[in-house]
Amino acid sequence: MSVQSSIQSSIDQALPRVAALRHRLHQIPELGYEEFKTAEAIRGELDALGIDHVDGVPDAPTATIAWIGDLRKPCVALRADIDALPILERTGLPYASTHTGRMHACGHDGHTATLLGTAGLLKSMANELPVCVKFLWQPAEEGGGGAERLVDAGVLDGTLGPKVSAIFGLHGWPGLKVGTVATKPGTLLAATDVFAATFTGRGCHGAYPHMGIDPIVTACEAVLNLQQFVSREFDPTDSAVVTVGTIHSGTATNVIPDTATIEGTARTLHSAARRQIREGIERRCGGIAAANNCAFRFDWTEGYPPTVNDPQMSEYVAGIARTLLGPEHFLPVSRPSMGGEDFAYYLEKIPGCFFLVGVEPPDKQTYPSLHSDRYDFTDAALAVGMRMFVELVKGFRV
Repeated sequence: MSVQSSIQSSIDQALPRVAALRHRLHQIPELGYEEFKTAEAIRGELDALGIDHVDGVPDAPTATIAWIGDLRKPCVALRADIDALPILERTGLPYASTHTGRMHACGHDGHTATLLGTAGLLKSMANELPVCVKFLWQPAEEGGGGAERLVDAGVLDGTLGPKVSAIFGLHGWPGLKVGTVATKPGTLLAATDVFAATFTGRGCHGAYPHMGIDPIVTACEAVLNLQQFVSREFDPTDSAVVTVGTIHSGTATNVIPDTATIEGTARTLHSAARRQIREGIERRCGGIAAANNCAFRFDWTEGYPPTVNDPQMSEYVAGIARTLLGPEHFLPVSRPSMGGEDFAYYLEKIPGCFFLVGVEPPDKQTYPSLHSDRYDFTDAALAVGMRMFVELVKGFRV
């Protein structure tokens, strides 16, 4: 039996156990930094595999870090995110969430199980590997910035375990069929900044608006005006998104309130655009406030930076996928997605690549999207993810 056939045979044998583990994780979804049951399951699996692990890092107690192989060799890191979302699951699956209002609607159960399956496979061949391997089970990707806390704790620079030369991560992708892999060099995903604009007027009776200053009208004018920002101020060949997701104001139908607040997200693909969009949103909202005689406060929360793949590492992933799955099953991503990922923090420090693994079953024409209350990571995609991770490690050369 060839080496490749032997690896595939090992994956086929491991798949039922890995799928069962995913189902178990799917039943216990937990939000960022609260993934204690999930972490317990991960650590129990590592104990069963005989892999030592570090449990928790500063400000991220549910993180789990492990490594195998010869520490004198270069180190490659593989990462999985472990948190879930505050969504009520409606899949009807026999292994649906048992935590009401919590759901693995982004497939992190699949990512976590994939990396655990990979750890078991690589443990069995650790002495033959050209590198040592570090495994990162990271909390709080969904808005909590867990990756940044792991970076600060030294998971890459050698403070905690071996120093990492390159890092790889994956994400299940409903727009791709099972058995396909996709990525691109350079920017793959957007920055995820958040803004809030508060307009303060003067409340009064709704029947006598001339006696007050209406912040709701001002806020609504700002919402409409912000829809012009990208089309009028951004280069048409660039990409940006301004979305107002919430508006808060008022307590009664016949009362003009004192304040109104709009909140939203701003998505951009590079640092210059990130600066431009912040300045533009604040300027437009501030101008509208002044025109309507309202006081104005602007708050900007910096989110994840853009996810920028190293060109050489991206071509490495593409080459592995073409060889492993066949050229027709690697799909070059033509343009970035405006979604975001905290994997970006790792890529700011070291070379690496974030890639997409298809989860849409071959017999389906559509599949529930990420963050849908009907989404479920497809078990067959676990084998593809494990095989990609194993081959990326086995073939890595500095």
